[in-house]
Amino acid sequence: MTIETLTLGGGCFWCLEAVFEKLRGVDSVVSGYAGGNTQNPDYDQICSGSTGHAEVVQLKFDNDVVSVQTLLQVFFTIHDPTTLNRQGADAGSQYRSVIFYHTDGQRKEAENIIRQYETEKIWSNSIVTQVLPIPPFYPAEEYHQDYYRNNSMQGYCRAVISPKLAKLRQQHRSLLEPGE
Repeated sequence: MTIETLTLGGGCFWCLEAVFEKLRGVDSVVSGYAGGNTQNPDYDQICSGSTGHAEVVQLKFDNDVVSVQTLLQVFFTIHDPTTLNRQGADAGSQYRSVIFYHTDGQRKEAENIIRQYETEKIWSNSIVTQVLPIPPFYPAEEYHQDYYRNNSMQGYCRAVISPKLAKLRQQHRSLLEPGE
């Protein structure tokens, strides 16, 4: 077993958390904040856009079960990496597309997949995803953890997260935990 950590931002952390916790080999998913200039920020500060943080998820995963490359493929499937500081109706730098790598190998994987997708012209616009070394990570407040699981009937969850989960099941079924 080779446990690694990877931190990703691609819009609302509730969306990312709901997707990545369904994957085989992902041991934990923690919603939080990274990439800003305020120590121990809270959600209200993040929402103001004044701290510079992105909403992110920090994954702990078994690299013998699921690779960084596979996690990044899923990441690029479930958000639009071509919109600067925006995902759908969520706008602001806190919703930017960012890969915070923890190892040089993760950096190389991220750069390779971005280069590959740009060459293949997967999207009509250029990828704006940042690839940066991991800065301090701050877990979000407890009510943000397991948000979809605890609030799946809430309007945002049904309108935004459920379609992402459907897309995950459609495009990456073989990666899902049994019963998902």
